[in-house]
Amino acid sequence: MLKSRIVEFLKKYELEDKIIVVGFSGGYDSMCLLNILSEIKNLPEYDDLKVIAAHFNHNWRGEESFKEQEVCRLFASSKGFEFYTKTASGDIKKDENSARQARYEFFEECIENFDADAVFTAHNKDDNAETILYRTIKGTGLIGLKGISENRECFYRPLLKTSRAEIMDYCFEHNLTPNQDSSNNNTKYCRNYIRLNIMPMLEKINPAVKDSLNTLAEVAVSDDSIIEEYLSTIRGNVFNAEGNLIPSVYKNFTEPVKLRFLHEYIQTLELDYDYKKIKEIYNFIESNINRRNGSTISLASARWLYVDEKTIEEIPKRKQNFNEGLFEPININGIGEYEIGNKTLTIKEYMEKDLFIFPDSTANFVYVDLSEITLPLTVRTRRDGDTINPFGMTGSMKLKKYFNSKGVSRHVRDDILLLTQGSEVLWAIGVGISNKIGVTKTPTHVIEIS
Repeated sequence: MLKSRIVEFLKKYELEDKIIVVGFSGGYDSMCLLNILSEIKNLPEYDDLKVIAAHFNHNWRGEESFKEQEVCRLFASSKGFEFYTKTASGDIKKDENSARQARYEFFEECIENFDADAVFTAHNKDDNAETILYRTIKGTGLIGLKGISENRECFYRPLLKTSRAEIMDYCFEHNLTPNQDSSNNNTKYCRNYIRLNIMPMLEKINPAVKDSLNTLAEVAVSDDSIIEEYLSTIRGNVFNAEGNLIPSVYKNFTEPVKLRFLHEYIQTLELDYDYKKIKEIYNFIESNINRRNGSTISLASARWLYVDEKTIEEIPKRKQNFNEGLFEPININGIGEYEIGNKTLTIKEYMEKDLFIFPDSTANFVYVDLSEITLPLTVRTRRDGDTINPFGMTGSMKLKKYFNSKGVSRHVRDDILLLTQGSEVLWAIGVGISNKIGVTKTPTHVIEIS
């Protein structure tokens, strides 16, 4: 029965001849899934299906973790599947959210390495019920009540309609010996406490509580689809191509609609938040969405949300600055092409036959007058003490003040390339140019970054 269920799942999502990475902890769920896939792989019509068993060692339990890793390797090998593993660094935080984040980063790496079409995780029906209960206890909205999705982007859960009891019966019937993760009995982890303590108590009130919670998820999905009909007509205007909220559009909605879109955005970041935290982020956005120079709020370890009048987006922990070696300076000695990371800076002579127009200050090219400039110049990122004499203005100002006047978001300032002479900025690429090289009559050169 389980095999036919997985076969139907592969057909439903047209994965019969694809490359699939299976998250393989070696526990009951993932061993059951991998064994079923080995049975399916032996069928002639699934000869083109490729399966990779991917094991992420969280490295929390010392020798026990490495023994489990070896069990996984041997089992995958016995089924003829390629095995790929990675061990987490010892400094990973020992909490559920950090573990989940590290695990999904590993899966993303697997997709890249194997050019995979899908990642299968072995979440089951009981996991879904526990997730819904956990979110309810913490305080969730309708989206949270939808539970674990069967498919999200490249991630699939083929066992989501299968109970833990069915999975254990399958393992017993097929003489499988899954890993017994001792941390699954540690009730300091919320989900373990729910599974081992809370759920048994609820089953005394309703023996079918897990089915009821899964039904609740189905109802939430149905009701959400009604709301989605309306939201789908406006969502394209709320999120940009990178999936970030657009402040100028977002701020015009009522609070319930804003909270809904904010909840969606938080979900795309793979963060498990309760309503209280989402409301905190909502209030933070409201306080900063009309500010020219915004601010940040912590989302998780080394993850922040930056907000100003132009931007609402997640940013990583603050990057190192120039003095700490983030960007090696490049000397510009004259006409030619210069490689700068994944960009190319080109400097060439201006010819009278060239069409001369004053480009917008945000353009990636400028006409310049280098007749009074001594080479070499330097391309680098900002550092303390930088100044600029803005084109059309008298006198110099600190680069920080100039960025403020231009409304440049703080979190992107370290990434802006600068054409400099010593500590003087001649061109802040994409922002503005200095009087020192600005054209008043005829250009001598054209500089472009591409």
